[in-house]
Amino acid sequence: MPIEFRKEYFADERDDNLNEIGKPTQRQDMLGHVTGRSPFYDDHLFDGLLHIRCVRSPHHHARVRRIDTSEAERVPGVKRVILARDVPHNLNTLLSLMDFGLDDEPMIAAEGEEVRYKGEPVAAIVADTERIAREAVARVRVDYEVLPHVLDVEEAIKPGAVAVNPAYPANKFVYHGKYDHQKLRYGDVDAAFRQCDRVIEGRYQMSPIEQAPIETCGAIAAPETNDRWVCYTSTQALFFSLGTAAKLLDLSSARLHLIGGTVGGGFGGKVDSIHEPLAILGAVLTGRPCKAMFDREEEMQVGAPRGAERWYVTDGVMNDGRIMARKFVGYFDAGAYTRLSSYAIIKSVGHLPGPYTIPNVYADVYCVFTNRTPATAMRGFGVTGVDFAIESHMDVVAHELGLDPIEMRILNAYRDGDMKAHRRLAKNTALVECCHVAAEKAGWPLSAEARAASSLHGGGGQRGELPAFTAQDENGRVSGYASGSYAQGERPREPVGTGRDAVPPRPSHQPPRAPQPARADPRRTPEPAGSAGPPPSAPRPERAPEPAANPDGAAPRRGPRFASISGLRRR
Repeated sequence: MPIEFRKEYFADERDDNLNEIGKPTQRQDMLGHVTGRSPFYDDHLFDGLLHIRCVRSPHHHARVRRIDTSEAERVPGVKRVILARDVPHNLNTLLSLMDFGLDDEPMIAAEGEEVRYKGEPVAAIVADTERIAREAVARVRVDYEVLPHVLDVEEAIKPGAVAVNPAYPANKFVYHGKYDHQKLRYGDVDAAFRQCDRVIEGRYQMSPIEQAPIETCGAIAAPETNDRWVCYTSTQALFFSLGTAAKLLDLSSARLHLIGGTVGGGFGGKVDSIHEPLAILGAVLTGRPCKAMFDREEEMQVGAPRGAERWYVTDGVMNDGRIMARKFVGYFDAGAYTRLSSYAIIKSVGHLPGPYTIPNVYADVYCVFTNRTPATAMRGFGVTGVDFAIESHMDVVAHELGLDPIEMRILNAYRDGDMKAHRRLAKNTALVECCHVAAEKAGWPLSAEARAASSLHGGGGQRGELPAFTAQDENGRVSGYASGSYAQGERPREPVGTGRDAVPPRPSHQPPRAPQPARADPRRTPEPAGSAGPPPSAPRPERAPEPAANPDGAAPRRGPRFASISGLRRR
């Protein structure tokens, strides 16, 4: 079948200067792949390479009463046993590097502390060979006090549920220091529901998905000259890995030389790896090259998957198929620690209500902690799951109304000039044309009216205006939370509230600091985050009040400008 181009849809928006599709253009890395010469991190050979294997919890939730490594230390070929006390700064969360969220995850769980998911590491063995390391792992004796656990997102947020993550005692991530969920409010959904012909509800569930790369996660670290360490890694996010290693090991990033390269499959699962700091720590403590690498069982059990999602979608519709109101309540299963799940929810809410013009939209989306493996990125995470829910619900609504599902999408699709629920005008819209092409390719008959529809016509005007009234609320409001993160240095916080709503000081998985090797100089104090400009000037029904000046008369402190993470984009 010949390739078909439909460039006319975007003629006003794109230069027609890309002319590669359909040509036999060779990828830059193709020759290396087919000849076996592409360099992977595990191809680097070092004399005296040591191997690191982790001792992992067999329980979803337990307290580590005692760790006995004496028998493991006597195994010939074991060079070092790494415990939590050997980690200089044993607490992290990836996005705290961007001042988003609280540190909540230890690199290695400490004696006297809790493990919060099956497979969480409590010790690491550094040995001459992998076989010796595995034998020593089997000889570590850990006394656990098994604790109750919770694996369902809605069970986890019920009163009296097991508290999973001490940074968030109610098992819900706190957004922007204000709410225990991410909100979206546009118009008045409840009033619109009362005026609709039908209100149709749906529940949609997505399970966790493991990325399953052919190359499992790993890294090799070795001492370099000038008191530095080199680390070859399969990471997909080299500077995230650099920042995480510098933070956990309390080292200046100038002393770390991270080298990426060909990634043998990642799909998002190698964005927040902790193999780099573990391998570097092994090299620091032994003075020899060290490799930390998942085997396949670990990749499947403790490799961070795309998290599970549960969505409740309620549509208020007219009998002709027009959607007048849409309400979302969503739950992301972050697992035991934050990782990237909090960011996934920012993305998902930014995608609502889908590619449709709906005059009233409401969303409450929760990042929930359970005693599952911590979740991370995978292929459009944050959007793919809610898209599945939205489009499944569109089919359900069309069926309930007795309408053609493609024509119902065309009826409600964005047109250029429509106002989105995020108070931005839609442009470059093309869902109508996509529906036309899909129907044509599938031999799906459309009415003359649907075939005549266009994304370029029918938008704007009243459809491009903000709602006259938006119902707002303070549901889920919390107090006492501040970022206090690595990006801006430590800032003390006082507990606020009582019971499950209490906000404790920053959790301490970190045992007393162990003496550092001679080469491990203290990390230089990070520079404070720079001042940002004024907040976004999005059009709104009413103007938000200006922040009050500080008591000393100084200008109010502005937040950092990390756009797609914390929603503070400067436009």
